[in-house]
Amino acid sequence: MIRQASPRRKRDSTIALINVVFLMLVFFLIAGTVAPPLDPELTLVDTSQLEGREPPDALVLRKDGSLNYRGTAVEPNAYMELHQAGPVRIVPDRDVSGQRLIQVTGQLRRSGATSVFVVTEQALR
Repeated sequence: MIRQASPRRKRDSTIALINVVFLMLVFFLIAGTVAPPLDPELTLVDTSQLEGREPPDALVLRKDGSLNYRGTAVEPNAYMELHQAGPVRIVPDRDVSGQRLIQVTGQLRRSGATSVFVVTEQALR
């Protein structure tokens, strides 16, 4: 007598997904504890009341889109003519448009800047 093969049930694919999520959870729990925590008695320096100042050799991009170097208005091309080709630091105002920042950095790169570093404020929270 010939037996008919019983239809095989497809395995539920959610078990594999649960295993992957569980392994990721374990990985991130372990990776999060690799760095030693800060000493609980340590008090970090509070710099919120300090007056900010741009680096002395950095271009300053003001809110209105104008570019200054050491207090004098300057254009990107003129700045690069006066300074040797190399990296340039630019400090943008928080409220300057991103489009203007991209435009200025592009002009600096085309005028000979090997790289343009955007100087920003960083806070440890």
